[in-house]
Amino acid sequence: MEHGRYDLVIVGGTAGGLSVAISSGRSGIENVRIVEPGSTVAFPELVPENRLDIGYGETLTSVDVAPDGDDLVVTTDHHAYRTSGVLVAQRERDPAWTAPIPVPDSKRVHVDTLPDHVDDTDIMIIGMSDNAVELVANAAHRGGRVVMAAGGMDPGRLSPAGENMLRRLERERRATILYRSVPNQIGEIGNPQGSSSSASPNGGGFPIAYFADRRTPDLEFDHVVFATTRRRPDAVRAVVTDAAVATGRVIFLGVPDEDPSVPTAGGWEVGNVVADAVFPDLEVAPARSKLHQRARSGAIDELREEHYNATITHFEPTHSDLWVLRVRPDHGDTSHMPGQYASLGLGFWEERVDDAVDDNLDDRWTKLIRRSYSISHPIFDQHGYLASQVDSDELEFYIVLVQPTPDNVPALTPRLALKRPGDRIYLGPKVAGRYTLASVIDPRSTVIFLSTGTGEAPHNSMITELFHKGHMGPIVSGVTVRNWVDLGYLEKNRALEERFTNYRYLPMPTREPDVPKRYLQDLITDGDLADAAGGSLDPTNTHVFLCGNPAMIGLPETVDGETTYPTTTGVVELLVERGFKLDARNDPGNIHFEEYW
Repeated sequence: MEHGRYDLVIVGGTAGGLSVAISSGRSGIENVRIVEPGSTVAFPELVPENRLDIGYGETLTSVDVAPDGDDLVVTTDHHAYRTSGVLVAQRERDPAWTAPIPVPDSKRVHVDTLPDHVDDTDIMIIGMSDNAVELVANAAHRGGRVVMAAGGMDPGRLSPAGENMLRRLERERRATILYRSVPNQIGEIGNPQGSSSSASPNGGGFPIAYFADRRTPDLEFDHVVFATTRRRPDAVRAVVTDAAVATGRVIFLGVPDEDPSVPTAGGWEVGNVVADAVFPDLEVAPARSKLHQRARSGAIDELREEHYNATITHFEPTHSDLWVLRVRPDHGDTSHMPGQYASLGLGFWEERVDDAVDDNLDDRWTKLIRRSYSISHPIFDQHGYLASQVDSDELEFYIVLVQPTPDNVPALTPRLALKRPGDRIYLGPKVAGRYTLASVIDPRSTVIFLSTGTGEAPHNSMITELFHKGHMGPIVSGVTVRNWVDLGYLEKNRALEERFTNYRYLPMPTREPDVPKRYLQDLITDGDLADAAGGSLDPTNTHVFLCGNPAMIGLPETVDGETTYPTTTGVVELLVERGFKLDARNDPGNIHFEEYW
């Protein structure tokens, strides 16, 4: 039964199909029909927002030229549609696909499908494509805690609907996007049988994602999902006649290499291809996204509204290049373990405090700059009591302005330097990191914190947590900076010393004329650290936490079973010589570290 005439019929409610339907409507082509074989489309919330016309549960049976030769006829198992043009947007998994990295044989590792139970589970989705975004959106909608490992791909290769949905998920803190990171191996750890995790009925150990980049910690999940590169279904191509293809008004979503004999375009450009083929006299505007169309129109407020999801509530300069700031998110909570980190972001459209010029700024002007920062802690509340992390709806950060050099033009901190309380900012949805106090289980043990500069930030939170828990053993915090003014928490740490007899704070400025230049390594070799800890550094009851400059930490490298340390002796080497051991996920030790660059 013929169901009327349409300007455009889109087969498949994928991200690419939705993008073309939305952009067509905005260009004045309102008579557009999407036929979707399933019961939902990729991003259901876009349907009422854009008043899309959807035929659910309709399976394509043929696309042919109308008998009079003027139109195309799209036939499904429910209706027949006359139309000027057709976009075939359905995609399916390539059966030849194999995982590009080692993965365990586990019921918790999936390909292109989500587990049955998603609510309140940790899920990593690997891939940067419209398919990946569709899976992320679905998992977030169903209540999952989602991390997307995008592997360095430019989000500009997504369809406009996919790109906008990804920004929406970030803005609403419903997903964490790792744009530069992708795991190089998926392992398996532990056995969740008997675990309190709601995912345990699936059986098997928890998958763990290993990253080659030291800045990205190994992450454990309830489930890992690979989002593959999708292909055009053979069954769909089989029901499109050669006569219909020959009109040039049937466009397939995908990669031209799949079949050079038919018009094919990727999701980020298919709207323009459809417009050129079906509506050559009409300027259709699906190219890329709304942001790219208005980037230089002065709509900075709109850019901020689209990207930012938190407010700066406190901005206290220790001096012009060093600040303590607090951020309150619009959505979600601020719960975290002391020592973990979160990401902050500002747009390239924001002004810089210096005269440096970002590389490729014209191409990046609408993009968001994201950097990870350890979460600090105010230590005391406004009444002088130890501040509680549980009751706070803010996160505190301790950040230094990074100066430009011939080899590096920093992007975020020169823009952050101009912000003040009330300004808007991006806050990542997921707090992460395993640099925590999980290993400190004896309240009488010795706990030592050594840091450089703003590496002191996580230690503020960890030390406060130890005192909240009633830790009775010695606690020592040593930090090196250039000058006294670079110690943003000096007075608060001195107050902690006065209040707790088991606490020692050892600030060490290295460029003050009246202070001998010493480094944290000297505290160990000269015996001062042992004295501050009560007389000795006993590896049987001492944990050491190191945060900051990698040269201070001095991690070894192991090649072919041979371990070598850096030429400049770091703290790790000195501690190992005294019987300490580096901590690893499957090999616990008492030296814990967090490198800052």
